Amino acid sequence: MAESLVLRGGTVVHTDRLAREDVLVVDGKITGVGIDIEAPSDARVLDASDCLVGPGFVDLHTHLREPGGEEAETVATGARAASLGGYSAIVAMPNTTPAIDCAAVVAQVLTLGRLTGIDVQVAGALTRGREGHSLAPMAEMAALGVTMFTDDGMGVQDSGLMRRAMEYARGLGVVVADHCEDEALAGTGSMNEGSLSARLGLEGRSALAEEVMVARDLALAELVGCQLHLLHLSTGRSVELVVDARKRGVDVSAEVAPHHLILTQDLCSTYDTLFKVHPPLRTQRDVDALRLALADGSLDAVATDHAPHPPQSKDRPFADAAPGMLGLEQAFALTREALGGASADPIRIFEVLSRRPAAIARLRTHDARLGGHSAHGGDVEVGDDANLCVVDLDARPIVDPERLASRARNTPYAGRVMQGAVRHTIARGDAVVIDGEAQR
Repeated sequence: MAESLVLRGGTVVHTDRLAREDVLVVDGKITGVGIDIEAPSDARVLDASDCLVGPGFVDLHTHLREPGGEEAETVATGARAASLGGYSAIVAMPNTTPAIDCAAVVAQVLTLGRLTGIDVQVAGALTRGREGHSLAPMAEMAALGVTMFTDDGMGVQDSGLMRRAMEYARGLGVVVADHCEDEALAGTGSMNEGSLSARLGLEGRSALAEEVMVARDLALAELVGCQLHLLHLSTGRSVELVVDARKRGVDVSAEVAPHHLILTQDLCSTYDTLFKVHPPLRTQRDVDALRLALADGSLDAVATDHAPHPPQSKDRPFADAAPGMLGLEQAFALTREALGGASADPIRIFEVLSRRPAAIARLRTHDARLGGHSAHGGDVEVGDDANLCVVDLDARPIVDPERLASRARNTPYAGRVMQGAVRHTIARGDAVVIDGEAQR
């Protein structure tokens, strides 16, 4: 059994209020919430003074690279980075080698996930090998508890195949998640298409490539009646399409990555490949629109798109470098910054980092098929599974790539002062991070 813990002196972020309360954890469950709560004599006391205490974060979009890309990341190192970022659960994307496109590979990653300190869920591929030609055996993966399917890294270009995937997913009761980019429009572009890309002599990647596929998949989801989740939206127009679709009754959720809330295409002017990502960094106008959409509920979740790469994949000319950047350890601070910094609403922060992602990934309840993972995104009430994080709003850490838990170092935030930091993370009733230090 997990040890007894008591979080003292924090402000608990419930779904509808903030309250100065202690939280008692015994045998993996929250057994007490209140002021100056009495704890067992052997309980470990964790200081939460001047901190927010809320449900552990849930990342809908983590690249763990294993199997096949262990040079950049493993399930173990990615989970450790996630715990330091306040995450009690993550969803591993299927673009590995081999792809997570069958029960055997799903089982492999789930087994590795059980050896970590947090819950690791798996997203299965929509098509075999993520090649976009034929459907993957979704039913056999769903039987292992997989609830989300995606060919992340590329969109399914064949509209007829995407329709069949949605129909199959509807029958299975699972979520189709899509990387929205029309490859014919995106081409081999390496940054946002516009006057800046032309001036820099870099081939542009059109915003229209994203928006056309967003419109297509919303129309298909409306026709088929399946649950659709849109990955890492990066333009204001994409959000407008989602809002309009919801008005028509389409069952759609959408996420945004921290880098699309914080960074703009102007950073590509240095030709620093740390700022190369797909979809690319956009304009300040898009950043402003995404921030507004996150604040008003048009966007459901912040998902990191944590994409580790070995140095040799980034140490290339901009056009040839691998796209992607790290995101797990700084996501809280960046989300807070995007939502207004010191004036950000704590309830909204935990909504987009924990409660809505947990609901989208179907992690609000136990599922024995996923290795007996516990429930996430709760209201911090007695009886909830003890998946919690404690964040220090006054901390101002400076990002040092050499101190990151990931095997990779491709962070675009090196030297940046963060607005807040995770102090403790509790996952499955265990303190996996204490005072900013990983315990396993």
